[in-house]
Amino acid sequence: MRRAAPPLRHTPETDIAARCDEISGALGAVACLMHQPFLLAIVGGVFVLEAVSVLLQVAYFKRTGGRRLFLMTPIHHHFQKKGWASTKVVARFWILSFLFGLLGLLSLKLR
Repeated sequence: MRRAAPPLRHTPETDIAARCDEISGALGAVACLMHQPFLLAIVGGVFVLEAVSVLLQVAYFKRTGGRRLFLMTPIHHHFQKKGWASTKVVARFWILSFLFGLLGLLSLKLR
């Protein structure tokens, strides 16, 4: 008789993912309360780019019969396949996140 699978261990990655879910839910609520829901797409520009890269890859793959637009998606994997170190990709995405955050702050209408 087989034993049941051992219980899942609590890892820092699962804890971080849970916190990110909570933060994103709070950001979404704040954006809706401010009547600025599209601002969330600007501030979360890196996440939007990641999602759009997957959508583009799938659409291009289906339309061209198997050719790929990126080496791999989400887009950060494309850069890793091109030879970029993970730390370089993360640093570039931090810079992009900062710029998207500034763009979001600049687009706020102060009443």
